Amino acid sequence: MAPLMFLGLVVFLLLGYPVAFSLAANGLLFAFIGIQAGWFEFSLLQALPERIFGIMSNATLLAIPFFTFMGLILERSGMAEDLLDTMGQLFGTVRGGLAYAVVLVGALLAATTGVVAASVIAMGLISLPIMLRYGYDPRLATGVIAAAGTLAQILPPSLVLIVLADQLGVSVGDMYQGALVPALMLAGLYMLYVMAVSLVRPAHAPALPAEARSLQGTALLRRVLVTMVPPLLLVFLVLGTIFLGIATPTEGGAMGAVGALLLAVGKRRLNLGLLRQAMDRTARLTSFVLFILIGSTVFSLVFQAFDGDEWVEDLFGALPGGVLGFLILVNLLVFLLAFFLDFFEIAFIIVPLLAPVAAKLGIDLVWFGVLLGINMQTSFMHPPFGFALFYLRSVAPKTVRTTDIYWGAVPFLLIQLCMVALVLAFPGLVGEHVAAEPEVGVPILLDEPGVPYRQPLVGPQPGP
Repeated sequence: MAPLMFLGLVVFLLLGYPVAFSLAANGLLFAFIGIQAGWFEFSLLQALPERIFGIMSNATLLAIPFFTFMGLILERSGMAEDLLDTMGQLFGTVRGGLAYAVVLVGALLAATTGVVAASVIAMGLISLPIMLRYGYDPRLATGVIAAAGTLAQILPPSLVLIVLADQLGVSVGDMYQGALVPALMLAGLYMLYVMAVSLVRPAHAPALPAEARSLQGTALLRRVLVTMVPPLLLVFLVLGTIFLGIATPTEGGAMGAVGALLLAVGKRRLNLGLLRQAMDRTARLTSFVLFILIGSTVFSLVFQAFDGDEWVEDLFGALPGGVLGFLILVNLLVFLLAFFLDFFEIAFIIVPLLAPVAAKLGIDLVWFGVLLGINMQTSFMHPPFGFALFYLRSVAPKTVRTTDIYWGAVPFLLIQLCMVALVLAFPGLVGEHVAAEPEVGVPILLDEPGVPYRQPLVGPQPGP
């Protein structure tokens, strides 16, 4: 029944039904079939209310509306425009300077907003016309904007990392710390590619002409300080307090939301219309996430009742190559699924099936989550279905062809895959969270609702 149930889910999704309802309906349908056939105990469904209540009372998930609201307020406060203009002036004297500015601003927006759509649309509206006006190759310009925008997928306070931490049953703070170095390295690889293009094909990434650089000397320095200090303070307020252990991710998100409101007030951009729009979009996204999580809970309960976890474990346990074979196949699977599913769907459908297998193989779940997060970042860059490409197409000038956007994304997609390979080859990039040796005899335990799996115990543990 377990493979049939998974196949049924695929059919529901291919028919175009919403993911949340497909998960729940598929689970209930197979539960009914199992009850009628005598393979499923009806009493197991009594666990559903408790699981759903556990999801709704999970304090970790509160970070999602906080960070979403923070990002939406900052998006409309004019911060992106100020940063792009200032960075463009700062790096305009070098070849590829505008592209460098886009990557740096994309990283800073990711660290403050955590929303891919906001970053891509803002930079597409502001930077793309300027880059095209001064002779940038359309493929390079569109590719670097889409790639820089997707840094919000992996750079803390990413919503994806919150969801992955919840599904893997690990600390969001640990996931943030583990993802920081790979995310910054990814931004560095983007800049190295821009440098290579500017050296090999200088005409594709020219420097700004002198008449376009309106700020110089002390005026430029003062402008950089005024523009950079507020968002950097906000980054410290959110991430610094989390990394130092002063605040939980949920508390950090709440402080970030308050900080974003204060920045909007300082820029005189805060009004009732902006506030209402940000609250409406926050409620929509949060509801979307929670409905998928509830649907995945229904699916996973029935799937486990049919010994689906054992089926998945046997399926992956028979792979050649042991842990490395498992990791290679999982990353290939996630990469292919990213052509058709977005990161939320992959996180809620696939990760709960893979987590117990990874735990039993002794793979550190924080490292595993960061690895999957980097891989799922490709879901935004896949031609022709990548959401970042859709966002950019919606705001790009009509002179930019869709094929230019697709081909421009390919080199950065390959860079993202190279980053996956680097994390696989050098687990220490994720910090102290590296693949651990499997411990014999440690069972895979179901945790409380909303936190499906507990990490395997390693070494002596205090308490009972």
